Amino acid sequence: MPQKVLIDCDPGIDDAVALTLALFDPRLEVVAVTASAGTVDAERSTRNVQALIEQLDPPRHPRIGAAMDPDGAPVLDGREIHGDDGLANTRWEAMGRQHIMNSEKLISDQIRANPGELTLIAMGPLTGIARAFQRDPGLLTLVHRLIMVGGTTTAMGDCTPCAEFNMHFDPTAAEIALQSLTTKTLIPLEVSTKLSFGLELIDSLPAKYTRAGKVLHSLIPHYFRTHRQLLGSETIAFQALMGVMMVTDRSLFETVEMAMRVEESGDLTRGMTVVDQRLQRKWRKNVEVAVSLDIEAARDAFYNLIRYAGQKSE
Repeated sequence: MPQKVLIDCDPGIDDAVALTLALFDPRLEVVAVTASAGTVDAERSTRNVQALIEQLDPPRHPRIGAAMDPDGAPVLDGREIHGDDGLANTRWEAMGRQHIMNSEKLISDQIRANPGELTLIAMGPLTGIARAFQRDPGLLTLVHRLIMVGGTTTAMGDCTPCAEFNMHFDPTAAEIALQSLTTKTLIPLEVSTKLSFGLELIDSLPAKYTRAGKVLHSLIPHYFRTHRQLLGSETIAFQALMGVMMVTDRSLFETVEMAMRVEESGDLTRGMTVVDQRLQRKWRKNVEVAVSLDIEAARDAFYNLIRYAGQKSE
């Protein structure tokens, strides 16, 4: 039986790739996709989720939740890497007009509709999930698992010297999620970037006449180009996809229980994920953290996901 998941994302090319593959994976039932601000602002993120689902037209259409801007969001985003619209400047817009409830309400409703069965995959900032938990604390015992892609245990960030983007963008939400009593798994930056691809990936994408192929061919070349031009890198990684892989094949990862908090207000350390590693540890262990990835097995799993998407979207 497919595993029920709710995907919370801020597309963003890597989130869009992960969403594309998840929607066609027969092992998953994506009951809802909720947008969060981050790579682009809340309104654009919501429109990107709508447009992606329309472009993909998956076998089962998930419910969609609208993003909300967090209080005190930093003046940064991911448009330099991902394009002005977050989706490689494709300018895709949703054609359908539908009423969309906000993400925190949809998250709450879906958890209560699927008690003990629903896994939340947080690919972006945790704004909507944290607000849902605050609004309805009874949800905490009803979530099967919360998987968060973000943070770092090495103090080497991607948007600041010590903070990963998702945690930096809304550190208060990240701290609420980490301190919640929900069963949690975190995939930090040093693990989520281990699986990388060179330009040969483009030749392995589904054919352009498939719906998944059209989306992936429209996004991934832009990602290669901006990584080369702006970061000096000839390879790319799809960090958000690690959240999907954690659900479909946990054996790819080695995990360790850790005691972790998020710095909410430091001028230099906002969004830093801090692990208590003292011999006389004072914090309780509160999250399972991925510490290694079977790279070759993960690569095989990725290409299987690519094949699923192509076959199911012809």
